[in-house]
Order: sequence, then C-alpha cells, then structure tokens
Amino acid sequence: MATAARTGVRGLSTDELQVIRDGLAAGRRPRVMFTESAGQIAGQVGQVVALTDPAESDEWVVVRFGRDELPFSPGDLQVAPKGPVKKAAPVPPQPAKPAPEFVIDKPVPAPAAAPTPPPAEPAAPPAPAARKATAKAARPKPPPGLTVTLAYTDGEWTIAANQGSKALAKPYVVKPSEAMKIVQLVDVPGVQEAVEHIVSAERAEAEQQAERLRAELAEIEARLAELRDAG
Repeated sequence: MATAARTGVRGLSTDELQVIRDGLAAGRRPRVMFTESAGQIAGQVGQVVALTDPAESDEWVVVRFGRDELPFSPGDLQVAPKGPVKKAAPVPPQPAKPAPEFVIDKPVPAPAAAPTPPPAEPAAPPAPAARKATAKAARPKPPPGLTVTLAYTDGEWTIAANQGSKALAKPYVVKPSEAMKIVQLVDVPGVQEAVEHIVSAERAEAEQQAERLRAELAEIEARLAELRDAG
C-alpha cells in the first residue's frame, strides 16, 4: 500500500481525528473519503464507526464501506466533502440496429452469428479490502463467559455453573458452612451480612425445633416410667 507521503495526500490530521472522535462519542458516524493510498477504492466514501488503539496497529480507524467494517490508517483517509459525492456520468444507451432489408426475388443472406463471448470473471475485490477482510476473519473468537451461581431457596443452599448457554454443573446442595466460605472469598459488601442473617435464622429455628423435640422426649420417657411402675 502506498503511503500518504508518496501520493501527496496528507491524510487525516490530528485535529480532524479529534473531531471524528468527538463525533463518535456523540453517536454520529463521520464520513471520510479514501485517498489514493487506499488503492482501487480511492475516491469512495465510507463512515467511521470506531477508533481502536494506535499503539496496537497502524490501521486503527475502522470504516464501514458497503457491508464491511475494515481498519485503515489515517493516511488512507481524508475528510469527505460536504454534500453528495459526484458520481460518474452514466453511459448513454446505444441506438438499436435497423432490421435487415430484403430485395424482392433476391433474398439477402443472413449475416453469420457472432461467437458468444465467454462469461466475464467476477471482479476481484480491492487489494486493501481483501487483505483486511482476511486478517479480520483470522482473529480467534473469544470463549463464552463463565457464570457461577450461589443460591438460597426453600431452606437449601445450591451452587451451579454455566459457560454461555451450556450448563457445566447443575444446581446441587451445599452446606451452610460451605456457602459462608464461598461468600467470604468473594468479599462483596452486603452479601456476607445477608448470608449471615439467613444462617442465623436457620440456627434459631433449628434450636427451637430441638427444644420441642427434647420436651416431647421427656414426656414420652415419663409416660414410659409410669407404665413400667404399673406393670
């Protein structure tokens, strides 16, 4: 790819890049025109959709051109002129050929049919666009996110894990002490207090139930003693 210095086109200046950055922040998509250093697409107009980190690549201005979004260097671009872009004049239609005439009693021989030209090969995409599309397709797809859920429902603590839409571990029951250890590792304000409140409420309910059972057991043992004495 030829640089802006070779073609004489200065590309986008620092002030123009700042104007584009402000426009993106305001939700706009500034228009730019491809310079001669962009190759066969020079003179075409696209829309800037993002600015990436210049430290990672020389091509950090992402431009939407047609249905593609490809990165370019600032030297490949310039601010598009205001108003509609001038398009090439349409080719005028060719006049229809007159039908062949025939002389009475002396037919004119029909002209030989011209050979059918082979079908034209599809035009190759512009070199810069094809190279950028290939590089974009080669980027690896990031793995789906991992979600681990600790839940308390109907007096039971459960834990589950999902990666994207795939369930790695279905909800299974854990002890309250294990739930407390997990929450202490996370150390999120407010969450640990909520878990301690739930565990304290369960402890109080269990103690009340133990008292009731002990009282019932004492009554049964007293009744059993009376029956033994009567025997």
